[in-house]
Amino acid sequence: MAKSKTVYVCSNCGAESPKWVGRCPSCGEWNTYVEEIIPAKKTQTVSFSQVQQRPQLLNDITALEKNRIRSGMKEIDRILGGGIVPGSLLLLGGEPGVGKSTLALQLAMRLDNKKILYVSGEESGEQIKLRAGRLEYNNESCYVYSETSLETIISSAENIKPEIIIIDSIQTINTASIDSSAGTISQVRECAALLLKYAKQTGTPVILIGHITKDGSLAGPKILEHIVDVVLQFEGDSNYIYRILRAVKNRFGATTEIGIFEMLTKGLREVSNPSEMFISQHEELLSGIAIAATIDGIRPFMIETQALVSSAVYGTPQRSSTGFDTRRLNMLLAVLEKRAGFRLAVKDVFMNIAGGLRVSDPAIDMAVISAVLSSNLDIPVDRNVCFAGETGLSGEIRPVSHIDQRIKEASRLGLSKIYISKYARTSVRERSNINIVGVGKVEELVKDLFT
Repeated sequence: MAKSKTVYVCSNCGAESPKWVGRCPSCGEWNTYVEEIIPAKKTQTVSFSQVQQRPQLLNDITALEKNRIRSGMKEIDRILGGGIVPGSLLLLGGEPGVGKSTLALQLAMRLDNKKILYVSGEESGEQIKLRAGRLEYNNESCYVYSETSLETIISSAENIKPEIIIIDSIQTINTASIDSSAGTISQVRECAALLLKYAKQTGTPVILIGHITKDGSLAGPKILEHIVDVVLQFEGDSNYIYRILRAVKNRFGATTEIGIFEMLTKGLREVSNPSEMFISQHEELLSGIAIAATIDGIRPFMIETQALVSSAVYGTPQRSSTGFDTRRLNMLLAVLEKRAGFRLAVKDVFMNIAGGLRVSDPAIDMAVISAVLSSNLDIPVDRNVCFAGETGLSGEIRPVSHIDQRIKEASRLGLSKIYISKYARTSVRERSNINIVGVGKVEELVKDLFT
């Protein structure tokens, strides 16, 4: 009788080694090898209806544009490029508690004219029913199945013939063809490959929910992201109610779109106008607040940058920021001290992006500078003014990408003035109802804004 063998598999790239090594020779990552037991003879235990195909010439293949399945959620449809493609395999990842299962269940409820099979390896049917009761929508054709065996799931899908299958989560599913526990690299890889084969041969879209590791990457082998057609990342801070869904990989559309949701007691609500959500509403003018015209992918929206500058209580001034890179904040403060003459080295500076967002767009540099100077001088910035410009080390204001979209979004929200780089090329300068002010250096911005 043949014996099983033990190999070590890299959890990052899937490379195998007969012994444990500290650094993977394939991807270069450290301490990623884990032990896996491979049976001597692998038996195929999953069976489903298969269509025999033969190789065809590319010119003989007739391209049929299949109708995408509308999810009933505009944010998801826009990210996917118009809807769910039949026969596709989608992977939804996110941190624990961010709302992955809620989003998947809400998607199943919104598809009220489709037959859905919702498979959960983490919750019982009663628990899923309790969560579904909080949602506003109901789908009478949604089947719930609490199972972890892939063979049983495929068999049930053959009987029900659903139009969409949702697996929550891929780390809890296991197949009898692999002699290891659920969640291991070999199990995740094999289950994903079999589900991909089922999706392609039956034309049924399969949505997989995946866990992520402590460093923010999807758990399991890296090959899992290569197998699937679409990778969606669900991001958000548990201390805030806003969630962002972005496409990391999309074979059927662009990866530049994002969807914004608001977590409520009745589920996730789509935010069609994020600019109004991330700008605080208050009557009086307050110092230390400036509005930035940022863009994520190709979606522009306005965000509020808040700054507080005060005298340093301790010997070393504090530098703290939430939602903004602290090192970039230090660089901008050095530019203000060197180029504009403001003595900020002896003062505490605190920075915050309203709404719990994390922004890496360099176009908010000018808004950060304006907020810091506003707090330092205790002079409020007009609430109808926004900023879109990158700051260089020499104090110059550099042009940013997609400036036309930023200007149009600011004009649509009723803002009266926007500061941009005078070197920016824009085609809406003459026909826009917003006052566009071009500045070339930080000194010009300070003189125009606070004098």
